[in-house]
Amino acid sequence: MPQARKIINDPVFGFINIPKGLLYDIVKHPLLQRLTRIKQMGIASVVYPGAQHTRFQHSLGAFHLMSEAIVQLTSKGHFIFDSEAEAVRAAILLHDIGHGPFSHVLENTLVNGVSHERISLMLMERMNKEMNGQLSLAIQIFKDEYPKRFLHQLVSGQLDMDRLDYLRRDSFYTGVHEGNIGSARIIKMLDVADDRLVVESKGIYSIENFLTARRLMYWQVYLHKTSVAYERLLLNTLLRAKELARQGVEIFASPALKYFLYRDIDEHFFMNEPECLENFIQLDDNDIWTSLKVWCQHEDKVLSTLSNGMVNRNIFKVEIFNEPISEDRKNSLILQIGHELNISPSEASYFVSTSQISKNMYDPADDSIDILFKDGKIENIADASDMLNISLLAKKVKKYYLCYYRLDKHL
Repeated sequence: MPQARKIINDPVFGFINIPKGLLYDIVKHPLLQRLTRIKQMGIASVVYPGAQHTRFQHSLGAFHLMSEAIVQLTSKGHFIFDSEAEAVRAAILLHDIGHGPFSHVLENTLVNGVSHERISLMLMERMNKEMNGQLSLAIQIFKDEYPKRFLHQLVSGQLDMDRLDYLRRDSFYTGVHEGNIGSARIIKMLDVADDRLVVESKGIYSIENFLTARRLMYWQVYLHKTSVAYERLLLNTLLRAKELARQGVEIFASPALKYFLYRDIDEHFFMNEPECLENFIQLDDNDIWTSLKVWCQHEDKVLSTLSNGMVNRNIFKVEIFNEPISEDRKNSLILQIGHELNISPSEASYFVSTSQISKNMYDPADDSIDILFKDGKIENIADASDMLNISLLAKKVKKYYLCYYRLDKHL
C-alpha cells in the first residue's frame, strides 16, 4: 500500500509530499510552525516588495529538494536505508528552526554570541526528548557525526539543499530572475565518490551558473545597500531600546521581547538558563513590529525617531567605500545630526552606523565542489571549469558601509 501523506502546494516547486509519521509530526510541531511568522529575507522587502515568504516555506522547499536528492542518489546505486532517508529529511526540515526574527540583527543585539545554528541544535535536542529519541539519527547527521558523511553535505555544504532552495526561492519572490538556478538539474547530476558528494561532469555548466547566480544574489539582493541600511536602522533601534531598559526606563514590549531587552544575555547565560530558550521560541516578527509601532510615540526622542524611521520607511542614507570610514567623517556626521535634532553626541551616535561586509562565493578549503568525470577522475571545480575564474569567486570582496540618518539635503 502507498504510504499515507499530506500534500502541500508550493508556488516554486509545485506539490510537496510529506509522509505521515515523524516527518509530518515535525511539520506541524509548534517550533516549526513558529517559522510561519518569521520572514525568510528579514526586511529585504524594503527593496523587493515581493520578498514576503517565510522560513517555514523555505524549510518545506529544502525538504522537497532533499527528497529528490535521495531518489537520485539511490537510483545511482548508493544504498540509503529508509531510516537514513527519513533522518536526513528531518534534519533539513529542522536546519533553520533556531532562527529568530530578523535573525542576524537579533544575534547582534538581544542575544550576543549565540548563533542560530547553535539554537537550532538545542531545539532539535529538545524535540528529540519529546519524541522519545526519534530525532537521534537526524541530529547525528546535522552535527556531521554519522559515518555516511555525504548525508551531512546534503544538509550543510557547498551544494546543500538549503542553498539550492533559498537561491531559487528568493530569486522567485524578489523577481531577480538572474539569480535563478537549475536546482533540478544540479540534483540529477549529484553522485557520491569516496563518501563525498560529487557532480557528474555533464553538470559542470549548471554549477558554473549556480556560483555566478549566488554571487549576483548576494550583492544585488542580500547585501543591497538599502537593505543593509534598513537593517542597521533596526539594529540601532533595538540597541537604544536595550540601553533605555538598562537605565530602568519603561519600554513597551511583549513578555518574550521584554525578557531580552531587560537582560544582558551572552552565550553562557543562554546555555545555562532554561527560561532563556523558552522566551526565545516565543519571539517572531510580530513582537518586533508591534513594539516599533508603539515606540514611535515614546518620550525618548532617539527611540521614537528611529522607530518612526522603521515604520514609515525613513531609511538611513548609505555610502559604500573600499577603505575603512574615517573617525573624522563619522564624528562630523554625529555632530551635525546632534545639532539638527537637538540631542547629545552620545544620543546622535545611534543615527550613524558603520559596518564592514566581506563575502566570497566559493571557498575550496571549506567544502570543495568536486566534478566526477567518466573515467573516474575527480577534479575540483576550480580546475575543471574552463570558463569561471574561481580564484575571483574565492577572493573575499570587502566593502565598508557608512549609514546615517537623513535629515536634510546637506547631510
